[in-house]
This record gives sequence, structure tokens and C-alpha cells, in this order.
Amino acid sequence: MKRILSIVLLAIAIFTVGFGRPALAEGDVANGAKVFKANCAACHVGGGNIVMAQKTLKKEALEKYGMKSIEAITTQVTNGKKAMPKFGGRLSAKQIEDVATYVLSQAENGWKK
Repeated sequence: MKRILSIVLLAIAIFTVGFGRPALAEGDVANGAKVFKANCAACHVGGGNIVMAQKTLKKEALEKYGMKSIEAITTQVTNGKKAMPKFGGRLSAKQIEDVATYVLSQAENGWKK
């Protein structure tokens, strides 16, 4: 009986998590698009990266570099890293969350307009 319960609980956990897919419901995508255009697009036009070409905002790169979550992207945007400046003092936490949501939604859609 314990084994069956364990299997059922594991199945529920797997389906609840959604097989590792990112949750996109947290931020406002439309506002994220505006904030991205004003603050990020100069270096990340179309999901690219003019400073470090391999570290784009495309789905495959986000997965490869462990950046395919709202939490990872908000940390990166807030604190910066290497060539990327920090935006924690310039943007509000809500704006950063909106940008993260926008980036993930665009990555899932192949950065198509």
C-alpha cells in the first residue's frame, strides 16, 4: 500500500511541476516588452547577445546556461554578471519580473514578433 501511495504522489508531483517547463504566469508580458525595449534591446535585439554571441536569450541557450526560469533571469537582471550591468537600482522588482516573463515567453515562441 505504501508503495502505491508513493507512486501516486510521485506522479502527481511530476504532472504538477509540468516536466520542468517554466511558469510564465507571474509577470506582465506587455509591460515586460516595453521595459525590455527601453533597457535590454540594445544588447539583446531579437533575443541575441551582441557582447557574448553564444549567450543569447534563445530557448536553447537559456537551457544550456541554466537561465530558463523567472528566478534565474530576475537574479541576472537584478545583480548583473560579467559584461551585463546590474539593473537592480534602475528597475523595480516588478519591472524585472515582467522582463523575465517576457524573455521566457519570447524564448518559447522563437523570438517572433
